[in-house]
Amino acid sequence: MPGIFDSKLFNAEVFQGYVDRIPNTKRSELVKSRALRPRPDLASAMTDQTGGNYITTTLRGLISGSTPSNYDGQTDIAADKTKTFRHSRVVVGRSNAWTENDFSYDITGGEDFLENVAQQIAEYWGEVDQDTILSILKGVFNMSDTEGAKFVAEHTHDVSVVVNSEGKTGYMDATTMNTGMQKACGDNKSSFSMAIMHSFVATNLENLKLLTYLKYTDSNGMEREIGIGTINGRMVLVDDDMPTQAVTATAGVHTVTIGGTLAAGDVIRAAGKSVTLDATSAASPTAAATALVTALGTLAEYAVTRSGAVITFTEKSGYYGTGAPEASIVSTTGTIAVATTTSGNVEYTKYTTYVLGDGAIEYTDCGAKVPYEVDRNPAKNGGQDTLYSRQRKCFAPYGISFTQASMATLSPTDAELENGANWELVNSTETTGKVYISRKAIPIARIISRG
Repeated sequence: MPGIFDSKLFNAEVFQGYVDRIPNTKRSELVKSRALRPRPDLASAMTDQTGGNYITTTLRGLISGSTPSNYDGQTDIAADKTKTFRHSRVVVGRSNAWTENDFSYDITGGEDFLENVAQQIAEYWGEVDQDTILSILKGVFNMSDTEGAKFVAEHTHDVSVVVNSEGKTGYMDATTMNTGMQKACGDNKSSFSMAIMHSFVATNLENLKLLTYLKYTDSNGMEREIGIGTINGRMVLVDDDMPTQAVTATAGVHTVTIGGTLAAGDVIRAAGKSVTLDATSAASPTAAATALVTALGTLAEYAVTRSGAVITFTEKSGYYGTGAPEASIVSTTGTIAVATTTSGNVEYTKYTTYVLGDGAIEYTDCGAKVPYEVDRNPAKNGGQDTLYSRQRKCFAPYGISFTQASMATLSPTDAELENGANWELVNSTETTGKVYISRKAIPIARIISRG
């Protein structure tokens, strides 16, 4: 058996294994997409040196929507003013460090594990950035103030309990995304350019032949897919980091009651199991119920209990919605009755698909004073090096401001980003007469489905 030191395998035969890293299954597709619009012009206002962690930019108001005066030679022309909207954004700071011991280098024949870490830094921060963006989107859809709640309602298309055109409950079909985009932005739905979804949802759409992949013709004249899908004319990215929610429904509870006068030779059947009564088990309905419970044993679908002549079948997790067990009796005077006391619903998973427009989220790399550094401790564990990494970035959903209403320090945690109280629609900030940005102008929507 190979030796193990500091979580590293040391064996000459497996040394080649260090050449190849474990494949990273996280795709971080959202970070790579056109949904992010770089705003490097804001970086200078949010550097460590100036202490900037929260800034407000302005959006110019529109003149459309104002009512013109009647031009009839006697009516004065009323002048309107445009509103200036304020868009506030916060810097998210994150850091991490990795330590490697000198001895690990020595026993593996010169394998530099810290270099291996360094080669993965950019990919690692891409994963962190995507987690940050998903927390922001969760917070945006947790808004509960009056205008925010309207946005959430209009920009959420939940089909998880709707029967689709294929007769399946809760699944997306050919009309789902198009309907969701129209619900969110009306005649501005053309502002949406892409969707990012879980592979389970994408596979369902592929099976329905609704998700098609772009193709190209190679040098040999063969047509090949390039791995980029489209639906309703929008690009589709597939990433299993998209939010999921396990729905635990109420367990169904059902009873089987044995009654009447029983006799030896009577046959009672329930949940696929049967028992032939003898003189002892036919003595009373309670005795018959006891014999049937013994015959049932442990069932996959139900937890079984008995009280007198009443046997209770409670649906187990994973089998909610199974319904009442079948039950029957072959007897001259014995009876059996099945009843449901609680109707169970099927357990399932809700998948969130985000539909976004180009530049739906503005992005600024604010920088840190010392983004990377290595510290050496020659005494600890015989000598070790630690690589430190820091970053400060700002992700601002278009048309939605970060309020700082519930933020303990100068950098929000993921939980604080997910707090709906920290987000509000961009507005003119006046005490009275406050005007909010049009919700139709924000190309951010979500679809909730079972697949």
